[in-house]
Amino acid sequence: MTSVGVAFAVFLMIFQSSLLIGFLKAAAKIIDSTDSDLWIAPRGVVCFDFSASLDGRFRDIAEGIPGVETVNRISVNFVGYQMPDGQHRIVVMIGADPNVGSLFPLPYLPHSRGALEPEAILVDETNTQELEVSAIPSEVEVSGLRAHISGVVRGFSSFLGSPYIFASYEDAARYSRIGEQRVAYLTVRIAKGYDVGAVKSMLASELPEVDVYTHAEFEQRSQMYWIAKTGAGAAILTAAVLAFLIGLVLVSQTIYATTMEHLDEFATLKALGASKQYVVKIVLVQALVFAVIGGVLGVLFAFPMVKLAQNAVPWIYTPWWLVPVVLVPSLLMCIFASLASIRTALSVEPAKVFRA
Repeated sequence: MTSVGVAFAVFLMIFQSSLLIGFLKAAAKIIDSTDSDLWIAPRGVVCFDFSASLDGRFRDIAEGIPGVETVNRISVNFVGYQMPDGQHRIVVMIGADPNVGSLFPLPYLPHSRGALEPEAILVDETNTQELEVSAIPSEVEVSGLRAHISGVVRGFSSFLGSPYIFASYEDAARYSRIGEQRVAYLTVRIAKGYDVGAVKSMLASELPEVDVYTHAEFEQRSQMYWIAKTGAGAAILTAAVLAFLIGLVLVSQTIYATTMEHLDEFATLKALGASKQYVVKIVLVQALVFAVIGGVLGVLFAFPMVKLAQNAVPWIYTPWWLVPVVLVPSLLMCIFASLASIRTALSVEPAKVFRA
């Protein structure tokens, strides 16, 4: 039962931490899929999903800065989506230029050398049922204009409540009715041999009307917005922190209670002539065994449960490094809890066993 208690605590910490890490990863997924060194964004934009618009002329200015290799456009807008049965949904239309990033989902023509398919959109596999995508290709309407779903992507589920759909920049601008002269973001790739910080400073000097971020800065800005400024992010963060603290307390209390329940056994050992060092060794080894068995059980139970939870929460994610991050503190808490109980174990009178 002690091992089961430790296993439950480890499972709780891994599962809740996976929710938090997956939430942060999803908040920056689109940013991470680009090959950009710098981002040019409208002044004051707090995250990728809620953008304003930039004048297209900023692209020409940015391309003239020394050290800038390429500048690509990205558009982000909420648009109307009509399914084959006539029902409507609000979706997030994301468009980009072809060279924005090798991992960025864009509808390329089959057997082509990077040519984008016109009037084609991509959807994430987790949204196919919601958007009634029963076959590929599938004819739909976006903002009252004809479009067809040409493919399904993986790993780009949205937690906004509105699914992401992806298209070329030109098609996204047309469906969003913003025109090709307006963009949400400009991604900048720096040429080899140039310092990213120096190019960033030059861009900020030439474009005082906008904000210029490094890739890592814009990623962190989006993540912090969802964690610190929204109820959903704050709830997930609070739950993860509480789960971690409760898990550690549960581990320590379980080990402490187990030691306290066996004081008679320690009294017997001392009556038989066991030294203090031997009693300490027994308590510590017992705590380590419980920690290892419970930790392994908790990990083995957590991964299938995370996999099962992905059916309802597609963005939940458990990185490999989360396991040692959870197990090491759990092991230390088991040791500390056992040390706290050792004092009581050492103070047990050997005569107690005879009185019992």
